[in-house]
Amino acid sequence: MAVLCKPAIAVPEYVITNEETLELARRIHRGHPQLDLALRLIEHTGVQKRHLIQPIETVLRHPGLDERSTVYEAQSKARVPAVVSRALETAQLEPTQIDLIIYVSCTGFMMPALTAWLINKMGFRPQTRQIPIAQLGCAAGGAAINRAHDYCTAHPDDNVLIVACEFCSLCYQPTDIGVGSLLSNGLFGDGIAAAVVKGTGGHGVRLERNGSYLIPNTEDWISYAVRSTGFHFLLDKRVPGTMEDLSPALRALAEEHHWNVGKLDFYIVHAGGPRILDDLSRFLDVPREAFRFSRATLTEYGNIASAVVLDALSRMFDEQSAFEGHRGLLAGFGPGITAEIALGTWSAPGS
Repeated sequence: MAVLCKPAIAVPEYVITNEETLELARRIHRGHPQLDLALRLIEHTGVQKRHLIQPIETVLRHPGLDERSTVYEAQSKARVPAVVSRALETAQLEPTQIDLIIYVSCTGFMMPALTAWLINKMGFRPQTRQIPIAQLGCAAGGAAINRAHDYCTAHPDDNVLIVACEFCSLCYQPTDIGVGSLLSNGLFGDGIAAAVVKGTGGHGVRLERNGSYLIPNTEDWISYAVRSTGFHFLLDKRVPGTMEDLSPALRALAEEHHWNVGKLDFYIVHAGGPRILDDLSRFLDVPREAFRFSRATLTEYGNIASAVVLDALSRMFDEQSAFEGHRGLLAGFGPGITAEIALGTWSAPGS
């Protein structure tokens, strides 16, 4: 049975604190009629700091889509290999033992995808399969886990590498001054994550069941407007309340597996914002502490899109609080509005 091993995480060196974000918003958007509302929303995100691939002064200049695309490619090639190497080392695998690479990113575009470059650069076999996922946004971390699980179910002796590379700062648009855009400017950060799903053996989450759910008629609630200046992030004010609609889908998948979603041992979910975690706690009837890993990611890194789920899982590994047979849920939420949900049990070393 497929096992999701410990993810490797990296965040870039440039840091902006929440206090600095608020001060920038006051200076740049002085006179904005809803500035006070935006500042209150940013203050209540729970984010203390975020990491960026460039100094904030460079981010704010926005040199155009062509230059940003160049930066995305250069930065991903400079930063991803080290994270991939650590994930492979943790899983005790060589590049030649990987049969599929799933690469997820919604903050930049390359064709061919970075997977082709990684295969050539890092010694993966030419026969390595590739699945790039670009349009599931923050849900893509959960989708990557689920597609890796599906693949290993069909090919139980194979191994899958998941890579999430998100440079959200490259999507900053200085002309977007709606409250949702201002909130996003104080919420999203940059980060890279990688993890191996082993078809046989391994220590981590033994994947048992997965599912997807899309809330009908919400496809325009989270979206990009793709323009000559790049990706313009659109966020509907109704998005924070979507856990009321998605929680039954999480509960239903657990019931199909004969589990009680409110009585699991661990929860690893996408931390899009504090209300999402608060609502999940309420609707699933689980303690607030159950989402401590996701809250820690949000506090220390902000919303790092598809990499959130993998970072939160890495924190659970570090805490060493899971024991053999512990049951858990992993979920990513994103455009659609879509939930990608996985259920699994903890597989201890040597089990």
